[in-house]
Amino acid sequence: MKEREIDESIRVYLAERGIRYTGGRRAVVRALQIAAGPQSAADLHQRLRRAIPLSSLYRSLAMLEEAGLLALHHGQGKVARYELAEWLSGHHHHLVCLECGAMGDFELEDKAEEQLLGLVATAGRRAGYQVRGHSLEVEGLCRSCR
Repeated sequence: MKEREIDESIRVYLAERGIRYTGGRRAVVRALQIAAGPQSAADLHQRLRRAIPLSSLYRSLAMLEEAGLLALHHGQGKVARYELAEWLSGHHHHLVCLECGAMGDFELEDKAEEQLLGLVATAGRRAGYQVRGHSLEVEGLCRSCR
């Protein structure tokens, strides 16, 4: 989805639930749209400090997550990081730096994603799970930490 489509989808989604899409919430969404991966509240505060006060940032993150618009990840050091929900941003996976905790997005080629889906389905079936999705986090050291 493109930036305007995501913005409009979120506006409609929130309006249907009686929730306002405020300027602060819109700023958080836009910052997450342009980020290279999941962002911590501190990362977002650095980018948005002129647009939204820290207390409003935390309230916006909590509301957007509760509404199903954000996905929450706990990376290295259990730091909470946020990104747009998959239904808005598309399916992807993460690279996680074990040293600094940075998280970045990556996508698999179609054939590799199909193979991963097969592995996930097999694992789910063996465990008696009804699989509804999957995520993959590849751990290592980023360029800065190597």
